Order: sequence, then structure tokens, then C-alpha cells
Amino acid sequence: MTIKNTAIVLFSGGQDSSVCLAHALANYDYVETVGFDYGQTHAVEMQTREVFLQEYRNLFPNVSGQLGQDHLVDLSGYGKIAESSLTASVAQNRREDGLPETYVPGRNLIFLIAAAAIADRRGANALVGGMCETDYSGYPDCRRSTMDSAENLIKLGMGLNLTIDTPLMNLTKAETWELANQLGGKQLVELIITHSHTCYEGDRENLHEWGYGCARCEACILRKKGYENWEQSK
Repeated sequence: MTIKNTAIVLFSGGQDSSVCLAHALANYDYVETVGFDYGQTHAVEMQTREVFLQEYRNLFPNVSGQLGQDHLVDLSGYGKIAESSLTASVAQNRREDGLPETYVPGRNLIFLIAAAAIADRRGANALVGGMCETDYSGYPDCRRSTMDSAENLIKLGMGLNLTIDTPLMNLTKAETWELANQLGGKQLVELIITHSHTCYEGDRENLHEWGYGCARCEACILRKKGYENWEQSK
């Protein structure tokens, strides 16, 4: 299956990947999504991504012919190898190297290789991911230099001329909220608030103006601060 300008979106169902989905639909002729079960402690992430995709289709029916198959990849054993507070009962604090315990070593690299294999099978020419080196926790696999190296690795090791598109790479969280607004207006912003999931604690009970979450973990703090800064800038 080869369609001109086809993209595979690495879609976790979080805020960033949700904006990446809207970006892909605005910039590519055909879009498919891929999610990864890497042994997350909270199953809510895998559940909410399915709900988000369905709600997106309902809210924006014009994409029905453009938004294609959703792929699920079972990497559940990886969480046991690359243990972190997202895959095991580990306190959320800093490691000896300064990275937070939420860092899952090599996660994005594994995701990209798996997504590239799907792209090879589906005839896609781009991978779209929400990696960002502006408002982030210092994860080494979120840097643009890492993405450039991954592109080269995929080209050399898989024979694929894939572009790794990272539309959020240089954006703050406030700018990510604004991009969502530009791409889908108030409807998309509200969809992200109510149906995307970012909270490291898996909290889907407490709804804030910026979305569901515990409001204490690093992911919630970044999302909350970004939303408040975006609101103030309008």
C-alpha cells in the first residue's frame, strides 16, 4: 500500500501525540497511527488513546477517508528490561545521572524502529512523533540530534528513506496548546482536555481546566503550566 505523503503517527493518546495527529492530518495525504504497550503501570493510557481516536473521528468526520488503521504493538516485556517508575513501583525521583525515574531507557528508539517496520509494510514515508527538547525532563531520546541519528540508522539498517517529523521539537507547552488551537480550534483543544491522558499517576478522576490528572507529577505540572501560560498569552 503506497499513497503519496503517508505518515505513521506514534500515538500514545497524550497531549503531545494528539497534537501530532492533527498536524499529520493537516500535512499528509494519508495517516495511520501506532500505539505501544510497553508494560505501563497504568492501563488507562492504552484505553484513552482508543477513545480519543474515536472521538476525533466523530468530531472531525472530514478526516474519515484520510485517517486509516490504528496499529497496536506489544512491547510489554520491554518494561521489565527498561524498568522505570512508569513500568514498575519505583519512586519518582532523580536517578544518579540526573534523569527522572520516569525515564524509560531507549523507549523512543524502540518505538521508532517498530514504527519504521510498520511504515515499510504500509508504504509510509514519514514517522510523526511528539518528541520535544524545550519543555521536557532531559530524556536523551527526545532530542532532535537523536532523531537525526535514528533517521540515518533506519536508512542504513532497514533501507528506508523515512523522515522523522517532530513538529513539537522546539515548542513550549504553551505553544503546543496554541498549535492545537490553530489546527483544530476550540473543538480540538476541548477534545485534548477531556480525552487525552498525560498524568504519570494514571489519574482519570480529577478534571482540571487543562485536563485530567493528579496535578502533582511532572507531566501534570508541565501541562498545567503550559495551559495557564497559553491562556495568559491570548
